[in-house]
Amino acid sequence: MIHDEYFGTPERRKILTGIILLIFAVLMVRLYQLQLLYHGELDKKSEENSIRALVKEPIRGYIYDRNGKMIVDVGPSYTVMVIPAEFDRSNLPFLSSILEMEPRAIEERIARARAYSPFLPSRLKRDVDIKSLATIEEHLPLFSGISYQVESKRSYPTPAHAAHLLGYSREISDAQLSQVGEYYRQGDVVGIAGLEARYENLLRGEKGYEYVSVNSRGQIIGSFEDGGRDVTSKEGFDLILGMDVDLQAFAESLMTAHAYGGAIVAMDPKNGALLAVVSKPDFDPAIMSGVTPAEMWGRLNTDESKPLYNRATLTRYPPGSTFKMVLAAAALEEGIIDERYRINCSGGFRFGNRVWKDLHVHGSTNVIEAIQRSCNVFFYQLMFKVGFEKWTEYGRRFGFGKPTGIDTGEETSGLLPSIEYYDARYGKGKWTAGFTVSLAIGQGEVGVSPLQMVRYIAALANGGTLHQPHAVQYINNKRVGKVEEIPRDAASVGLSARTMELIREGMRRVVQEPGGTASLARIKGVVSAGKTGTAENPHGEDHAWYVGFSPFDDPRIAVAIMLENSGFGGSKAAPLAGLIIEKYLYGQLRRPTPNAAPIKRDSTKAITQVILEH
Repeated sequence: MIHDEYFGTPERRKILTGIILLIFAVLMVRLYQLQLLYHGELDKKSEENSIRALVKEPIRGYIYDRNGKMIVDVGPSYTVMVIPAEFDRSNLPFLSSILEMEPRAIEERIARARAYSPFLPSRLKRDVDIKSLATIEEHLPLFSGISYQVESKRSYPTPAHAAHLLGYSREISDAQLSQVGEYYRQGDVVGIAGLEARYENLLRGEKGYEYVSVNSRGQIIGSFEDGGRDVTSKEGFDLILGMDVDLQAFAESLMTAHAYGGAIVAMDPKNGALLAVVSKPDFDPAIMSGVTPAEMWGRLNTDESKPLYNRATLTRYPPGSTFKMVLAAAALEEGIIDERYRINCSGGFRFGNRVWKDLHVHGSTNVIEAIQRSCNVFFYQLMFKVGFEKWTEYGRRFGFGKPTGIDTGEETSGLLPSIEYYDARYGKGKWTAGFTVSLAIGQGEVGVSPLQMVRYIAALANGGTLHQPHAVQYINNKRVGKVEEIPRDAASVGLSARTMELIREGMRRVVQEPGGTASLARIKGVVSAGKTGTAENPHGEDHAWYVGFSPFDDPRIAVAIMLENSGFGGSKAAPLAGLIIEKYLYGQLRRPTPNAAPIKRDSTKAITQVILEH
């Protein structure tokens, strides 16, 4: 029989029937699981496969100065987008010429976008100019998969650069992308330096998401549930700085007018808020916003004047005579001298077979007069009475030899020599007391930043409190609608009121009395205090220093100025300090100027030259 021919014996038919029944049983059980047991989970997966989340970028937080003036704004920027699955490669050369991108660079970006999602738009190029955008719009039918959208980029509405303090934000690099969390993706903007980097988590805001329906190929076919599940993006928090942006712009203009390299740092001595931070040469942060041309970035990096280098916080200059108050504080506080102690300055100091010369013969001099006239011989002798160890101790009290804790996070510790340092460098027993003579007047190995110096002088101004320098005073928390102050550290330098009184009196005489070295920092109607310094520089002309504060009885501003290779502090740095302090206290220069119009960069040189000569 045919039946027997195909299925064999009854036993074989039973086995085959059993197998068929088993298969049907398995299928029924699986069907039961899918329909009843796993129904919810499968529905969820099905939904996930049918929707996509499109990212909606938040507006980055704004940055304001202490008076509410906007320093960093957000302006429109056009970004060309690509949907990889729809892009027609045949028009790549034409698109390449419009966007001024190498074809290979475009293909690499599209490949990375395809890996993320072939059917979702990804950024191809940011900050596209209007002319290129118009060309794309005109030929849009040729560019399948290409579109554009309006995004935002940083803009700077004031004349001030403040580039080293503010930092900048740029499109995230591949290297950075591999190091950060899931928040970022290709094309996102991230803070790179300065405050933009330090406060990135607050400034960036929170991304929003628009949910759209997609077909089986992943193509968008419409919104999902009429936007009911969409998440609105949230703006980044605003930063409110201690900076006075008008003072910042004015200080920058003074440096530019005289082609000075170096730094100016101004601080509120009451709380450590930074009023101005200037580092020259610098750059316009606007060129970093959006897309920076490769050749421009290359020029900034290779420029011998190092415009990217922050001279206000990263340098280690010898402080010269501006450091003398540290030694004076140690001698007075330890009871080694008082205001009655005097030495006779004959114009030089001999130790061993070497003579250290002074600029003048000062005659009988006490500590107040030694600060006023900047008598080197007084401090050479005082170094041996105080001792190296105590000098180092008091230097540390003023914060030297360690970071200040500035909230940009970009600074040097400087160098404050100690017995341990000399033992490590020269060998125990292989250095002598002669090594410490130059330290008495801020020379030798001691190295400081202008930021460290302004904090030191602010502590002398306010009676002995060493505040943590900070750029940001408040955060505008947009989630709770509240402006929040950021707590900062403060410590006492541990000096008595009498010690402070004597040192401050010497500094007052530096500016206000005949024989003082900073008469050019004097301001009519205001009593100021300060100290000049001329620091020897083994690589060229001397560096010019000035540190000071004003008004004397109720200090509102402390200033540290360091001008590279510029000569004497009293003739170069002190006049700038007088102008900066006057500008801050009165909002304008009260002395006669040849032009009543606001100072601009192109006219600053002529105006400030007349001011200084006057």
